[in-house]
Amino acid sequence: MEPLSTILENKIIAIIRGSKPKDVLSIAKALKDGGIKVLEITMNSPKALTVIEEVSSELGDEIVVGAGTVLDPESARAALLSGAKFILSPTTDIETIRLTKRYGAVSIPAALTPTEILNAYENGGDIIKVFPASALGPAYIKDLHGPLPQIPLLPTGGIDLNNISHYINAGAAGVGLGSSLVNANQVMTEDYLHKLTEKAKQFVEAVKHAQD
Repeated sequence: MEPLSTILENKIIAIIRGSKPKDVLSIAKALKDGGIKVLEITMNSPKALTVIEEVSSELGDEIVVGAGTVLDPESARAALLSGAKFILSPTTDIETIRLTKRYGAVSIPAALTPTEILNAYENGGDIIKVFPASALGPAYIKDLHGPLPQIPLLPTGGIDLNNISHYINAGAAGVGLGSSLVNANQVMTEDYLHKLTEKAKQFVEAVKHAQD
């Protein structure tokens, strides 16, 4: 699977943050069964590198696995060597972008203002995470898309089933979904995993309908 095209075609990055390491592969499989093709495992999760390696090894032919909350090039390199195909950050760190591109991976730095977004893109960001999107909403994405239509934007933060279509219709290249999809505090029962698959299907359908 080609990471960048998969992200842009499927438009959803599911974020797993803080889940128990033993639960992540089951969560990933449940999300995959619901149609999710791109998965981010945050570096501030327990045993993140081990989990990235496990999920990438088990499901790498079916989903694109990346690392999130990457703050520096050293962490990016470790994640890439563990099997991550993209590096996603909550800020713009130029050295992290350069290291990611040097390894041939997809770089998704975060920015908020037009100046910050353009700076991140011109320094090699493939997609720019607009964070926190909840602070300004879908209308802000539409406003950014006007003067910066060439830059793929990935709003993240506060996106749920009620507003995901608004972000896509506003011109977002995709969205990052955190706790609105995966609840790290939930006990990983078969019932929860089934519900997670069904919720994933709802998000996938919402994106499809927004594009119709």
